[in-house]
Amino acid sequence: MEELEPQKSWWSRNWKWVVPVGGCFTLIILVVLGLAGLFFGISSAVTDTSAYTEAMKRTTENEYIIEVLGEPIEKDGFGSTSVNYTNGYKTIEFTTPIKGPKGTATLKVIGEGMDDVWKYSQMDVFIGTEDTIVNLLEDKVLNEDF
Repeated sequence: MEELEPQKSWWSRNWKWVVPVGGCFTLIILVVLGLAGLFFGISSAVTDTSAYTEAMKRTTENEYIIEVLGEPIEKDGFGSTSVNYTNGYKTIEFTTPIKGPKGTATLKVIGEGMDDVWKYSQMDVFIGTEDTIVNLLEDKVLNEDF
């Protein structure tokens, strides 16, 4: 009669590949989560400013932009951002895509300020191929081709 050897456990049979693969997978997940956190942090640094809030408020209340893009108007992904702080003095420059049910546009803001008081040198919405520009500081449309 043959004597049966007890079968090894799953862990004893597979640990040689589980440990390195699991370790690499864990490392990849940690790197991806870290990059996502960094990306979210940078993005929220702009969207949490009163400059961004003011620009979006003016955009969503502008009758011409509402007519062209429709309602609701909302952020459409990520644009470019530059925020600098020096001894309480801030400068901001950002470009963000926006969208409505009828189309898309780009919001561009350049400003400087202290605390929540901002002075803007540019606050424009570029519609279409940038032929139509809505100056939100003066509330007028430039180069209208519609």
